[in-house]
Amino acid sequence: MNAQTEHCFLNGLAGRIEALHDRAVPRSDGMVRGTAIVAHPHPLFAGTMNNKVVQTLARALAQDGWDTWRFNFRGVGQSEGVHDHGIGEAQDLLHVIEQVAPTGTLALAGFSFGTFVIGQAVQTLHPQRDIASLLYVGTAASRFAIPAIPEELHPRTLVIHGEDDDTVPLTCVQDWARPQTLPVLVVPQTEHFFHGRQILLKTLAARHLRSI
Repeated sequence: MNAQTEHCFLNGLAGRIEALHDRAVPRSDGMVRGTAIVAHPHPLFAGTMNNKVVQTLARALAQDGWDTWRFNFRGVGQSEGVHDHGIGEAQDLLHVIEQVAPTGTLALAGFSFGTFVIGQAVQTLHPQRDIASLLYVGTAASRFAIPAIPEELHPRTLVIHGEDDDTVPLTCVQDWARPQTLPVLVVPQTEHFFHGRQILLKTLAARHLRSI
């Protein structure tokens, strides 16, 4: 955590939710762009809100002027409840949004299992809410039925995947993206967890955020 990060607890449908709030760095005009939520990788494989990719995405969002939240899914860390295969986790994400950003502009980011969680949330939120940005990293297309992204959100979406990902093969993500005509940004010589590529990942996320 950094000086702008606050540890706190929110309410969840299965009990309290442990969360981290990364306060936005105001833009030059002094404005905050909106609220961002970052979803972490699979809880049964050591995924938490402190995962390095999740931290990198949170920093990119906060530094671009987004009030950023990440939280531990059910049964992870100090969050109560038990793992619910992404279904209860998506409900909890929506419940978190109701608490921290009941109105206003949203950005949603997910890594691996987290893409399945935010993908379900998008189906519920769109088009009732202004979703300004979607960031999908290591999309878990070989392991879960990731919902298609609404076509009107494609210009606001960045899908990033490692060329050498052996957890979720790149071909599976391309097969998911192809029917949507959704571009996939491939990072050469990079595996699922983007080891040694955190700076590059942050740069790519920041470039996308500046473009919207």
